[in-house]
Amino acid sequence: MKPSQQYLSYLLRLWRSGKDERVAWRASLESPLSGERRGFASLKDLFTFLEVQANSLADQGAETDHNHERGDEK
Repeated sequence: MKPSQQYLSYLLRLWRSGKDERVAWRASLESPLSGERRGFASLKDLFTFLEVQANSLADQGAETDHNHERGDEK
């Protein structure tokens, strides 16, 4: 992820898997920039991944802002 990147984008695919009581949602995310695809066995796993990615992006933004305030350029 580039330090100056201010957003994340993915192609999201959702589908149901299983039968009767065992039906579960599955998901995959594909990066339009790299083509990398990541699969998820549950929506909970998907949301956890997205939360980690969003927090990482926010942390990078905060670090970049702090470095600019101090005059440090990376």
